[in-house]
Amino acid sequence: MVVRELGGPEALVREDLESPRPGPGEVRVALRAIGCNFADTLITRGKYQVRPELPFAPGLEGVGEVVEVGEGVGRCAVGDRVLAIVPYGAYASELVAPETRVFRLPESASDDDGVALGVAYQTSMLALATRAQLRAGETLLVHAAAGGVGLAAVQIGKAMGAKVIGTAGGPEKLALVRDAGADHALDYRDEGWVDEVKALTGGRGADVIYDPVGGEIFDKSTKCIAFAGRILVVGFAGGQIPTLAMNRVLVKNFAVVGVHWGAYFDHDPEALEEDARALFALYERGLIKPVVAARFPLERAKDALEALADRKTVGKVVLVP
Repeated sequence: MVVRELGGPEALVREDLESPRPGPGEVRVALRAIGCNFADTLITRGKYQVRPELPFAPGLEGVGEVVEVGEGVGRCAVGDRVLAIVPYGAYASELVAPETRVFRLPESASDDDGVALGVAYQTSMLALATRAQLRAGETLLVHAAAGGVGLAAVQIGKAMGAKVIGTAGGPEKLALVRDAGADHALDYRDEGWVDEVKALTGGRGADVIYDPVGGEIFDKSTKCIAFAGRILVVGFAGGQIPTLAMNRVLVKNFAVVGVHWGAYFDHDPEALEEDARALFALYERGLIKPVVAARFPLERAKDALEALADRKTVGKVVLVP
C-alpha cells in the first residue's frame, strides 16, 4: 500500500510490485501480520520525524517468515519466524530489512501478539529497563496508560515488580488500565491527580514517571516526582513540547531521561536485542499479554488507520496481507 502524494491515509493505493531482493546483511520476510501505529497516520501526511521520498509504503513493524537472506547474515535463517521493525515500508506482503532490525519470536507467540510486541512494547521495555533501570518495589507512574505504549508500560512495570499508577481519561479507559494490572488508576482530567499520587506514595512521589504526553502533564509530573526519581520523556502526544524549571531538578535531584527507541539502531543495537530477549521472556512467562483490538485486510489500511486515529479501537490494530 503506497503513498504517491501526501494526503493522509486517504492517499494509500494498492500497487503490485516485484519481490524485493535482500542485499548484504539483509533478510527478506514474507509478512503475515502488520502493525498499525499512530506514526503511520503522520508519515502519510509528511508530519512524522522520518520523511521518505515519494512514493513509499508506511508501516513500522511486521511479523512473518524469513524467505531469503543476503550475504553475511548470521542472526537468522530461512524459515525463522521473526518480528521486523523498520523506519517505514511494512505495509506490504514482503519486506526487506537489515538483520539488526529483525528479532526471532518465541514459538508461543501468535502472529498478532508478535506484531503487537513491536514498537510500543519495545519502546516501553527500553524506557523502563535500560533508561530508567526500574527496580522492584519502586513506584511507577504511567501517563496515557490506556494508549499503546502506556498499556505496555503498565504491564512491563508490573512484571518488573513495581507498584504502578496509571492516568487516563474517563471510566472506560481507567477500567482498562486496571485490567492491565495497574494498582491505581487516576483520571488526568481531575486537577487533583498530583496530590493523589503523593497520597498513594506516602508523600514521597513516584520514583519513575513515564510520560508520552508532554505539555502540562510533564510540568505537573515534576511536582510529584520522588527525590532522586527519573522522568522518562517518551513523546509529545499532547502536541506541546514542555519547558523545564531547572531549579526543580536541582532541589529534588531528579533526572529527565530521553527515550528515542529508534536511535538505538544506530548507536547501540545490542541493547535493543537484549531488551527484546527480556521482553519475549516476560511474554513466555505469561507476565505480559498484548491486547489486539481489530484485524483488517492490508487493502483496507485506510480504514484501519482511520479507526486508530479516531480512537475507535482499544489495543493493537493489525493488517493482514
